Amino acid sequence: MNISYNWLRDLCRTQTSPADLANRLTMVGLAVDAVHEAGEDFVLEFDVTSNRPDCLSHLGVAREAATLEGLSVSLPQASAIPSEGRAADFASVRIDEPQLCPRYTARIVRGVRVAPSPAWLTSRLQAIGQRPINNVADITNYVLHELGQPIHAFDLSTLEGREIIVRRARAGEHLKTLDGVGRELDEEMLVIADAARAVALAGVMGGEETEVSDRTRDVLIESAFFDPASVRRTAQALGLSTEASYRFERGVDREGALRAQERAAALICELAGGTATEDAIDVRPIRYARPVVPLRFARVKGLTGLDVPSSEAMRILRALGFTLVEDGGNGDGAIEVRSAGAGETKGGQSSASVSAEPRASASFVAPTWRFDIEREEDLVEEVARHAGYDKVEEILPASNVAGEYRPGNARRRAARRALNAQGFDEALNFSFISSAHDGLFDLLPALSKYESDANRNESDADRDDSSARFVTVMNPIIEGVTRMRPTLLPGLLDNVRHNLNHGTRNVRLFEIGRVFVASREAGQLPEERTSFALVAIGGAVEAGRAGAARELDFYDLKGALEAALEAMNVEGVEFEAATVRHLREGQSARISVGGESVGTLGRLAEDLAARYRFKQPVYVAEVDFTSLLAAPEAPVRYKPLPRYPSIMRDISLVVERRVTLAEMKLAIAALGVEECRSVELVDVFEGANVPEGKRSVTLRLEYRSDERTLRDEEVDALHARIVEALETTTGAKLRG
Repeated sequence: MNISYNWLRDLCRTQTSPADLANRLTMVGLAVDAVHEAGEDFVLEFDVTSNRPDCLSHLGVAREAATLEGLSVSLPQASAIPSEGRAADFASVRIDEPQLCPRYTARIVRGVRVAPSPAWLTSRLQAIGQRPINNVADITNYVLHELGQPIHAFDLSTLEGREIIVRRARAGEHLKTLDGVGRELDEEMLVIADAARAVALAGVMGGEETEVSDRTRDVLIESAFFDPASVRRTAQALGLSTEASYRFERGVDREGALRAQERAAALICELAGGTATEDAIDVRPIRYARPVVPLRFARVKGLTGLDVPSSEAMRILRALGFTLVEDGGNGDGAIEVRSAGAGETKGGQSSASVSAEPRASASFVAPTWRFDIEREEDLVEEVARHAGYDKVEEILPASNVAGEYRPGNARRRAARRALNAQGFDEALNFSFISSAHDGLFDLLPALSKYESDANRNESDADRDDSSARFVTVMNPIIEGVTRMRPTLLPGLLDNVRHNLNHGTRNVRLFEIGRVFVASREAGQLPEERTSFALVAIGGAVEAGRAGAARELDFYDLKGALEAALEAMNVEGVEFEAATVRHLREGQSARISVGGESVGTLGRLAEDLAARYRFKQPVYVAEVDFTSLLAAPEAPVRYKPLPRYPSIMRDISLVVERRVTLAEMKLAIAALGVEECRSVELVDVFEGANVPEGKRSVTLRLEYRSDERTLRDEEVDALHARIVEALETTTGAKLRG
């Protein structure tokens, strides 16, 4: 929205420069995107939020500027209007849909001369991007941008029966609007009609047949209030957005109709000649009560930390149009409204005064142009933004209760820090996903049992019904996203795809969040668990290097997960080969803690990778974080550094491909050789000189005694026992 700086100065006499004014208005919540010159004027480009329709006009912005500078808004001075006769003698108004049009006013101006507008009017409109048409049409646009109230002028002679009827459109009814487009209407649309046909779309655009032209002599000025939802639906259904609909959709001043009409009639009589009727037809089937909102001035500091005196808070609210309400004191509970508020004057002097005496509380009536004021916190916001958000100090709010960390918070932080150290970034995704993911992923073991139970309880005909397994949202916030996620993996895979599409090839992400499945019992809340998921794709980038040294593999993700579990002091973690629905056969494992299955790890299956159009291997893991937090913490033990040296021995064995490192370590541990302190994997080789179906595995064993230095012959004897045990239990053979 464009606002003319010179126009603002006419209304509030501001002396602040355009750039400074733009900055100050931005700081009170009216964002100014740009300021640029327009001849001898400056134009401020505003981005007004949907809850502030009162600022979609020069008057609304002037009110904010005047409050900032302690000024008063000077309303436009209307010259004496030549008037004769009553409006009801020349036209009639009937409202058939009072819920969609609670107020409609009409005033007649006779004997006008339609011609080009004077230079001052055309320059004002051109500065804010409006194209001049003729004096009558330009005046309606001028009043709209000045006061924020859309008005429309009809050629009175073209209205059949000189009658205005506000009704719904009839099925199949047509209307050619001012833009020359013929439009088919439906019964949900509100129209302005005469005795014979629809002549305008209520709150959106007038009709071509009744527009003001060079032949027009008498005009009917419409000023009304239309239901915002009705206007929005009509505009969207027809793909027709106008300056009028933009304001009506957000809400205009319910009490501003007559003031805007009076202003338009005065300008038409001044610039186009003619005589106005002495009054206006004002049909008002519904009246709205203005809520009384109490304010405890101490709440301003309590909520924002700003120490604003009650007198300053009252000045701010009065300047913004809020009216002070006082107890009448007559014992009957009556209230008295103190001052007209609004900060608006006729001659630049304040219309009311507020005592500087400190007070604890007061009650206010919101102005009719503020639909967003409902409770005390709304008044606190009004005071705080004009007192200055930049003055809010960076301190913690006072509290009279003792705080504490949530259970498991330290272990959560430890896991996050460990993964950050491994190069992983944390992702936060919506808790809702598309039903297209149904059945693609194995769920956490703690949730899979509910899925299985649900399937067992269903008949064969209904066994594939997703509603029995997944939680469905009846009113999704995003169209098509109807499932509460049973797994974190779809969100993380979407994150990976987004990064790949934007040129980021190396991605490592993790997420900790809630997952859901339907309860086994009808009418019960969903079963919830906290899940912990990781995803990795691309190369392993080492510190100090710009490029990846190698591609990530299964063991990179396994190592990252082990580092997180170790940081959480979780012991008894085991990995075993398993078949998992969403993972590639042969590169998937099931994770157990203390003998209980808690999750899965592996490479994403080819069919799923094809769905996401991944051309690189993707490795994923998901673990039941609720179970991890419930697992007992391993005690932290400290022991002295070894006093005697270690002896390292490497051993290369040819084993079947099915033999795992865990099996080999268990075989060594079963011997109970106390001096064997560690067993580490050095290398795995398959290829020349290794039989088909087998692999060469090189292990490094560390031998050390806490009592003395071991001799070579002692280590040789221990090493031979271990080799023999490996050959016996795993079928391994020493590689020559």
